[in-house]
Amino acid sequence: MIILPAIDIKDGRCVRLFQGDYAQVTTYDTDPVQVALRWQEAGASWLHLVDLDGAKEGYPVNAELIKRIRTTTTMHIEVGGGMRTPEHIEQVLGLGVDRVILGTVAITNRDLLRQAVERWGERIVVGLDARDGLVAISGWLETSQVAAVDLARELEALGVQRFVYTDIARDGALTGPNLKALNEMQQAVTSSLIASGGVSSLADLRALAHSGVEGAIVGKAIYTGAVDLAAAIGEIER
Repeated sequence: MIILPAIDIKDGRCVRLFQGDYAQVTTYDTDPVQVALRWQEAGASWLHLVDLDGAKEGYPVNAELIKRIRTTTTMHIEVGGGMRTPEHIEQVLGLGVDRVILGTVAITNRDLLRQAVERWGERIVVGLDARDGLVAISGWLETSQVAAVDLARELEALGVQRFVYTDIARDGALTGPNLKALNEMQQAVTSSLIASGGVSSLADLRALAHSGVEGAIVGKAIYTGAVDLAAAIGEIER
């Protein structure tokens, strides 16, 4: 299993939100580029970047900063947040990142998703962010009436090969991942699955690795020191 350290960017800083709430922000560093270098030095092979401003505004806001991270590091990078048109996707992939994560448009604009998958294939990942099993959109500000597992089945049929599944109630809460929901998702689709939300310890990462997911995104736990990234990578990815 791959461990993907997360860098959430808001107002040019490295932050974490509690359960996606823009009113509950903790700033961990004023320079996301330095944070990226720290995670690279810890042994990370992948980086999970989120443009929080973009997710809220509906277009890529922190493209220049993402480009700086890309040119400064050698890690693989995936980026989510604010891509709502083909031009947005092209812009972000044009920064040199490996793949982009589409969230809101996967529900609101199925034609765009279809076009994106046809054009960019595996470089398109769908972020399924769920609250009580229902998909949330627009930077988690709205909850739809669509069940995450049903949506995953539909989108896999469109050609989506990878999902990032986030349990919003666990995100930034350090309460452990929702293994039951992840297991249900794995039974629903054959696509690759990356787990996000709730990782609080090395034991959580072991449980996720045992569950068979392709990757696990770790955010708050590596910023608070609850998880030593280098040690976790050394054990889980060895």
